[in-house]
Amino acid sequence: MGEVGVVLAMLLAVVASGYVVRLLPIALPLPLVQIGLGVAIASFGWHPVRLEPHTFFILFLPPLLFLDGWRIPKVGLFRDKGVILELALGLVLFTVVGAGFLIHWLIPEMPLALSFALAAILAPTDPVAVGSIAARVPIPPRLMHILEGESLLNDASGLVCFRFAVAAALTGSFSLGSAALTFLWVALGGIATGVVITLAMGAVQRLLAKRFGEEPGASILLNLLLPFGAYLAAEHIAASGILAAVAAGITMSYVELGGRALATTRVRRNVVWDTVQFSLNGVMFVLLGEQLPDIVRAALRGPDLPVPRDFWWLAGNALAISLGLILLRLVWVWVSLRLSRMAARRAGREGIMPRKRLIFATSLAGVRGAITLAGILTLPLALPGGEPFPGRDLAVFLASAVIVVSLIVASVGLPRVLRGLELPPETASEIEEERARQAAALAALGAIDMAGHPTPFDEKDADIHASAAEQVRGLYQHRLGGGSGDGTHPARVRVAEEAERHYRLAALSAERKVLQQMARHGQLSDETARRLVQEIDLVEARYRSPGTH
Repeated sequence: MGEVGVVLAMLLAVVASGYVVRLLPIALPLPLVQIGLGVAIASFGWHPVRLEPHTFFILFLPPLLFLDGWRIPKVGLFRDKGVILELALGLVLFTVVGAGFLIHWLIPEMPLALSFALAAILAPTDPVAVGSIAARVPIPPRLMHILEGESLLNDASGLVCFRFAVAAALTGSFSLGSAALTFLWVALGGIATGVVITLAMGAVQRLLAKRFGEEPGASILLNLLLPFGAYLAAEHIAASGILAAVAAGITMSYVELGGRALATTRVRRNVVWDTVQFSLNGVMFVLLGEQLPDIVRAALRGPDLPVPRDFWWLAGNALAISLGLILLRLVWVWVSLRLSRMAARRAGREGIMPRKRLIFATSLAGVRGAITLAGILTLPLALPGGEPFPGRDLAVFLASAVIVVSLIVASVGLPRVLRGLELPPETASEIEEERARQAAALAALGAIDMAGHPTPFDEKDADIHASAAEQVRGLYQHRLGGGSGDGTHPARVRVAEEAERHYRLAALSAERKVLQQMARHGQLSDETARRLVQEIDLVEARYRSPGTH
């Protein structure tokens, strides 16, 4: 019962963290509170949770990466693809090289391959942590979209670099040509696997729903298993399970636009995934806090150390690496934006250089979190010959310390940099949403006119059906600026409710169909479409009876 008790305590700590962070007088990021609660759990003297590294990787990463790919706004991703790719690919490689040599220079006893591996796993950023920091000082929406897109892609690129660096540390050799060819197979194979698995699972779900009807619980469970299936299938063919999970999530966002799932299924599925995301992110940070005392002790008194390390030496190196990461990010952001502006001017366009405060905020927003923690714990425990992996305890400590330091620095600095920053209002999304609502209302009015009468239909109730149809029609005419209809006859409420339900469902179905069609043709961002469809689903779930399909 010892380990079960610790797991239950960690889940309770995740629940408590959501309330504690609201009660605190200062805006501490949620992950930092969860780490603190994990340290509190460890102080009770319970035996720390020990997970085999590969199991830890499979358990946490696929669903988190899948959900990132699924929910990231695609319009923003493609609109700012140049900046995002510069941060997600260029900055990762710049960080691996720059931070790798910095770590090796600070700690010569750490092998260069392990230094590069540590730099690679420190390269990915965590938008969840940034979002929690900026809860009271909102980050500009476009900057947040860029940070989300960067995190989605740099998770994959950073972890792939980490994989090659660890392989070099295990074998003692590295070939650039072989690594390039392997990278192509790992990347393309992983992406293809994620796409194929998602499309195949979507086709199976449609076939089962068409033949046997849709069971929301089974459909949601199958959706939860999808990222694990994509990850394991890609790993089986020696491709990247990380990229497979990301590709599966992106593909799922387009499969979702097909609108074949029941409204109740989509509503429940969103709630389940929100809970999964909150739980996994929370448990990972609580787990970090729960293991932090042992991580510090192991770094201080490694098995291969003749004398214990000095704590302040460890803390100083962690601070130096954290500062180095911020400076590397600042240099890359500033230089890449300068180069982009120069290229735009050469092409005859007016390049835009963001304010210095936004550039500095982008640098501070490079918070490390769940991916860094999950990745560093997958470092092998031993070399192929059975000897302990050199420097593993030190690398785990440094990664953990950088996570904590980056959270503290961002929670203190980011609100101060962004406070009072006036930005022009972003009206494009509001105009887009209003245009989509009007198109959906027009489609709904047409569907009401074409819906006919429900079955069975009694001629003596024709006036009630006409009144119900007019009432539903009035809802959409009001949205378009027109008049409203009359209510149903009080003596025949049941028939009126059934008639209203019939016309309302027809109208909602037409609304959803036109929104999804607009999203598929690029006339509406998937983020806005998802929000509007969720509104329709919630209304439809109220009108549709539990047994209706």
